[in-house]
Amino acid sequence: MAHPSHRPATRTRLASADLREAWEETAADFVTWARTPWHDIYWHYHRDVFCELVPPPGRRTLDLGCGEGRLSRHLKALDHEVVGVDASPTMLAAAREAARDTETHLADAAALPFADGAFDCVIAFMSLQDIDDLEGAVSEAARVLEAGGRLCFAIVHPLNSAGSFEGELADSPFVIGGSYLDRSFYADRLSRDGLELTLTSAHRPLQAYTEALASAGLVIERLREPAVPEHAIASPRTRRWQRLPLFVHGRALKP
Repeated sequence: MAHPSHRPATRTRLASADLREAWEETAADFVTWARTPWHDIYWHYHRDVFCELVPPPGRRTLDLGCGEGRLSRHLKALDHEVVGVDASPTMLAAAREAARDTETHLADAAALPFADGAFDCVIAFMSLQDIDDLEGAVSEAARVLEAGGRLCFAIVHPLNSAGSFEGELADSPFVIGGSYLDRSFYADRLSRDGLELTLTSAHRPLQAYTEALASAGLVIERLREPAVPEHAIASPRTRRWQRLPLFVHGRALKP
């Protein structure tokens, strides 16, 4: 039985969604959620597993879809010269308040206010599935990268966004009721320890991401599907994600 303070997420399929508007509407809830230490898997393993793909600090690092800035602050602590960009005014205001010495910009990921080759690293950590124009955002990330620079990204695994487990046990079957290949939208409602949050995202097949990278002239170096590590297993329902991946992590090079 799930702990009463940690109810399973409920997912609603949507015919359409304005992702920018949806994230601005829930921004205040996300700031509270993200800033509650050890409240979600970012703290338990996700950030650190993802950062294995991030190159050492270089000239300048862009945090694309920085949200309230928790990864920007972590990268800065690792000596990256970080610039944050987000389309949500509420998120960006929170990021600025928490790190006043970090450069931030309110902008659309598909229309970045930076010169060609302004960065040697672009980070898109859990943002590409929440951006309306995926192809435009990846194209802009490639444009602002210098030759030899890298785009590192983490997304909700398209298997995760396409289906769901039919049960709470570790061996519960996973079912895709609709189409994996068709693009669609969904909203996940989370409730944990008195906090509630709705995350609205786009489901896109993996090919949508790899084709966006290829069309932007980027070459995939690494593509990983990390399982939940043993130390982060809190219940049988968490162990389900040792059989199927929650996320895709990738790194792409601009030749």
